[in-house]
Amino acid sequence: MANSEFEDSIRFSDVVSALSVALDLTEGQPMGHAIRSCILGMRIAKELGLCAQDYSDLYYALLLKDSGCSTNSARLHQILGSDEIVAKREVKLEDWTKLSLSGARYLWRNVLPAGSLPHRLKRILQVALYQKSNNAELIGARCERGAEIARKIGLSEETAEAIRSLDEHWDGGGYPEGLERDQIPHLARIMNVSQTVEVYVAQQGTEAAVKVVSARSGSWFDPEIARVVQSLKGDSELWQRIAAPNAREFVLEMEPGAAIPASPERIDSLCQAFAQVIDAKSPYTFNHSVGVADAAVEIAEAMVLAPGVVTMIRRAALLHDIGKLSVSNAILEKPGKLTDREWKIMKMHPVYSRLILSNISGFEHLAFVAAAHHERLDGRGYPDGLTETQMPLPARIIAVADVYQALTETRPYRDGLPLNVVFGMMDEDVPNRLDRDCVAALKRRKAANPVRVKSAYAAGI
Repeated sequence: MANSEFEDSIRFSDVVSALSVALDLTEGQPMGHAIRSCILGMRIAKELGLCAQDYSDLYYALLLKDSGCSTNSARLHQILGSDEIVAKREVKLEDWTKLSLSGARYLWRNVLPAGSLPHRLKRILQVALYQKSNNAELIGARCERGAEIARKIGLSEETAEAIRSLDEHWDGGGYPEGLERDQIPHLARIMNVSQTVEVYVAQQGTEAAVKVVSARSGSWFDPEIARVVQSLKGDSELWQRIAAPNAREFVLEMEPGAAIPASPERIDSLCQAFAQVIDAKSPYTFNHSVGVADAAVEIAEAMVLAPGVVTMIRRAALLHDIGKLSVSNAILEKPGKLTDREWKIMKMHPVYSRLILSNISGFEHLAFVAAAHHERLDGRGYPDGLTETQMPLPARIIAVADVYQALTETRPYRDGLPLNVVFGMMDEDVPNRLDRDCVAALKRRKAANPVRVKSAYAAGI
């Protein structure tokens, strides 16, 4: 992607729709949830006769509706004491605005499942008592962050506000502000219905989804939008498109107006935005992707690589852990040794990174490089056990940068290590794990710049 003419041929919608799959993982949804929600939301918008600008604003709001979702992951895990991804998935099928037997069962499954009975009952009572304040905190953080990301990647204020108001309810019982009726942006009302319908269709079928919309009309949902969904019940082509394996192709076809090119600036903006989404997942990784990108660029520049290659390495480094959005905070923040099952889940994150990134036209090599950050030169890494001859230089650079950044960061089981200890440990990994020339290049750069100023990437999207 060194050639700007090539980059301009990539569609912005192609990049956004592919990256949206990572957000689905964080929310515990099957990959493609946002894409399928977009198909339905755009059809609703057509039935409502939205103007061209609203149609365009809604399209990107639907694809990026969950862009703030990682912001509350650590806090939800802390509140429940369990796998927050499972909890997020299950709550999508609950009307959490009401006390119910189903809601009590949800709490029983998801609050301290491994704890003793007294501890569980005490925590369940606390969660129930503080439900409203917890919801305000969790949903508020998610919605504010999502709106901020939309603004900083150049989307409209209407798109940002729609994302911010995604979880507002028609009767005022939603969050973050308790807006009601016409106070809620029209686009947000469409999005709330669309995402709920998609979840129910995926898990219980169209009949159940339409029934839920009818039941929540006038409480969660704008009655007018609920009527539109009810009128679409018999549209078999619509539901077939939503369920189709190639649903993303339909979303790309639905892009309003002329396709927006993914210019180099837009690509960089998206990479930086998603790096912050990734790093927000855990307080222990709040600057990890950005730090890996900084270190990788330092190595690449010290090795005098071509500017286009440096750009590709930086983007791959920013996105290398995008698959880690599939890993629960119960694993990411575990202070002790992982079980075999937990380790198996952790080792899948590079696979998800490659799968997500390779779906973007022109990102195939970047996807391979990004996903190889846990490979070793001796073939004992994961996920593919690549050997020295199978790892191109950009992949080796990111592998070195990832180890360096991980050692300097504070983790649940240790504090960040000083530079002399870090390089001592990295020297022990040369040449079996890490590339000698890449480590040497990083040492040279750190020796020349012992005090790093705050990263430009860390300063903002």
